[in-house]
Amino acid sequence: MKIHIIGPSGSGKTTLAQKLSNQYKIPFYELDDIFWDDSDGKFNKKRDPEKRNELLQNILQNKNWIIEGVQYSWLKDSFSQADIIYLMNISPFICRFRIIKRFVIRKWKCQNESFSSLISLLKWTKKFYQVNLLEIKEILLSYENKVIIINKRKDIDKIVY
Repeated sequence: MKIHIIGPSGSGKTTLAQKLSNQYKIPFYELDDIFWDDSDGKFNKKRDPEKRNELLQNILQNKNWIIEGVQYSWLKDSFSQADIIYLMNISPFICRFRIIKRFVIRKWKCQNESFSSLISLLKWTKKFYQVNLLEIKEILLSYENKVIIINKRKDIDKIVY
């Protein structure tokens, strides 16, 4: 089984990927780990596109996978090979709430989070709903027979047993 999960930050992509991974006993991969070069311990430098694409192709060669992330412009191979594409279309209010909640929890645990990174992520999420989501929906029209749109938590509960 090959599953691609796409949506904004705070939409529940990772949670859904983890649950499906446990349910089907297949590995899941976060696109942030492929897209960002975190060799310095931070996600602030984009990986070289050639290396990024190589890492993606290594994943796609597997018989089963779950890929989750917000990226879309370089993922045609993943979309075309996926058996199912889940588009997380969760309310922007809920996503912003989850982003802030995650920030507070990470700060509480003394993880390396800054207020400026929170603000940047909230601004990026606003842009996601105004620009990126429309582009993603346009791209996914080619794969509409395998796209399932997740609008609320109850939709996830129907997918994961």
